[in-house]
Amino acid sequence: MSRVPLPELPGRIPDTQSERRLTALRREAARSGVVPGKGVAPQGAPFPHASPMTGYYGVPLLKEPQWKPEVPLYFFVGGAAGASAVIANMANWLSKDRELLRGARWMAAGGGALSSALLIKDLGMPSRFLNMLRVFKPQSPMSMGAWTLSAFSSFSAAAAFANLMRERLGPFIAIRLMENVAGALAAATGLVMSSYTGVLIGATVIPVWNENVGTLPQHFAASGLNSAVSLLEILGHDDSRALNLLGISASCYELAEGVLLESKRHRINEPLRKGWSGAMVRAGGVLSGPVPLALRFAYAISGNKKLRRAAAWSSVAGSLLTRFGWVQAGRASARDHRIPLDLPEGTAEVRKTSHQIALQKLA
Repeated sequence: MSRVPLPELPGRIPDTQSERRLTALRREAARSGVVPGKGVAPQGAPFPHASPMTGYYGVPLLKEPQWKPEVPLYFFVGGAAGASAVIANMANWLSKDRELLRGARWMAAGGGALSSALLIKDLGMPSRFLNMLRVFKPQSPMSMGAWTLSAFSSFSAAAAFANLMRERLGPFIAIRLMENVAGALAAATGLVMSSYTGVLIGATVIPVWNENVGTLPQHFAASGLNSAVSLLEILGHDDSRALNLLGISASCYELAEGVLLESKRHRINEPLRKGWSGAMVRAGGVLSGPVPLALRFAYAISGNKKLRRAAAWSSVAGSLLTRFGWVQAGRASARDHRIPLDLPEGTAEVRKTSHQIALQKLA
């Protein structure tokens, strides 16, 4: 293979001084592992310098999430379905409201089936989803999510079918046992279903997601509970006092989470406050937190069901915007090349990367 000759620099020929300089640099690197002085950059050489201001080769260091709209929709539907299974199990053991039990059972079953369809649509073909079930990796949020979705869909469908048979054939022991066992298993996997998506995105290298991995699972779980309660109320279960109390609790958590996110003013969380992603996240927080909270309290005082319905629609819209906003914030965070090169602390201080610390120890 022939070599392409390097371009000659006018007036520059190797001399004894440059050779001595090169030898000194090699000895210094071999002795200490680091050369404190600057190297020689030939004039016109295409050697860009990475910095928080210029980036690296003019491109982001991280790849943006390539998710389609089906993924945030899957987050929303799966969260609501998982919370519905928990509500159904609570209604089965703590309440005599058979209408609420039936509605929550079928919402969980329908949400599980729709979640599977959305995930397969994003993957492109059913075989890819089946391939995810070939291995069981507890250390992988994606693997655990696929297995959780499969188990939840099966258990919630079995519980809904048993509930239907119980109403048609009567409360036989075998049917009651099947409904109770399947309902309990659906509730257990539903808890994971409503929160694991927060773990899934938090376990990535996207800075804004990874920075909030400690609160994202609870945030998504509360949002799922809020949307499940609201959807049940929209479907006609707006006489249940327990549902209204659950909606108040979820809205209180959403309000607290919004205040917490606003208090984190460092640069990593800028996509949650600025741009299109910040507008969606903030709008979702307002529609999920203070707005339905005020409307539910007003309903509790006045008894006007229109206020409760308005709170339900506000919560559903806020939950949807929250999911789409967090995905958009991940894209904006990946495009910001400054963050991987110069990560800040929670204050204005600069966080030193492990590479910088290693170089300081060697110096």
